[in-house]
Amino acid sequence: MGSGSWSTDVYDAADRYRRTTGTSAFAYSDSGASTVHKALDPKGVGLRESRDSDEHPESVAIAVLFDVTGSMGSVPRVLQQKLPKLLGLLLRKGYAQDPQILFGAIGDATCDRAPLQIGQFESDNRLDEDLGRFLLEGGGGGQMTESYELAMYFMARHTSLDCYEKRGRRGYLFIIGDEHAYPRVKPAEVQKVIGDRLGEAIGLRAIVYEVRRTWDTYYILPAGSSYAGNTTILDFWRDLLGQNVIALDDLDAVCETIALTVGLGEDRIDLDEGLADLDEIGSAAADTVGKALARIGGDRAPAATGATPTDLAGPVSVERL
Repeated sequence: MGSGSWSTDVYDAADRYRRTTGTSAFAYSDSGASTVHKALDPKGVGLRESRDSDEHPESVAIAVLFDVTGSMGSVPRVLQQKLPKLLGLLLRKGYAQDPQILFGAIGDATCDRAPLQIGQFESDNRLDEDLGRFLLEGGGGGQMTESYELAMYFMARHTSLDCYEKRGRRGYLFIIGDEHAYPRVKPAEVQKVIGDRLGEAIGLRAIVYEVRRTWDTYYILPAGSSYAGNTTILDFWRDLLGQNVIALDDLDAVCETIALTVGLGEDRIDLDEGLADLDEIGSAAADTVGKALARIGGDRAPAATGATPTDLAGPVSVERL
């Protein structure tokens, strides 16, 4: 996947059509659907692939997974509205050579109808189409915990990235949420949702270690969510991801935050240059993004294939049920 090129004109035409006809940008969910769209169903998926091509010879894999439970259900709607700014910064400002973006949605595997939804890596307006297929369930278990660990398992074991395999450059994984992960990846949930058979449960720290081998992994806790600014949630994720935890004061700034994080990681900009770019395009998010990214470093020197982030604690291990 990942062929084609993004066109803001095509996006604007589709947006005008939806407004004229009264069609929702999330037509699948708003139609009353109650199951995962077949195009986003992770069960039986071998790999989601980000590949180089003649059209995109230097692919950079970017995955954005968002919690769609409770108050987080507004996140994909914001992403859909801000897609032009996200792609505009990545492409026109040269933050990534050939970005290929995958969207996914996270729920609760203990109780939700759609605990995991995973799109394809795309470079063109099919990104808008993928977002429109998500089921915005709005459920969750009500216990300050969602199945982020199940999503990380999929990203660790069911993605393949040319940026990593050919150039030793990890992809970028952004998890947007406001709750804890469960303490382990459970075999029964993996089999039901993804189709894999595990002999033993995998501890949370172990699956974080595994996913970070191929993905620079960030957790974004945005304003407007149920637990925005909650120090317990922030400390939980900082223990797992270190400085790669972003507390965001304004949900509307999420796309700009993602774009600048990629630009910093690719060493295309420093933070001041990125904030100046936001001012240039008329974004009001500069102050919010500057504050959010003040802790994030831009060091992404190429790592040998198989290498792991140097700040990652703990070996890979499993937990028995």
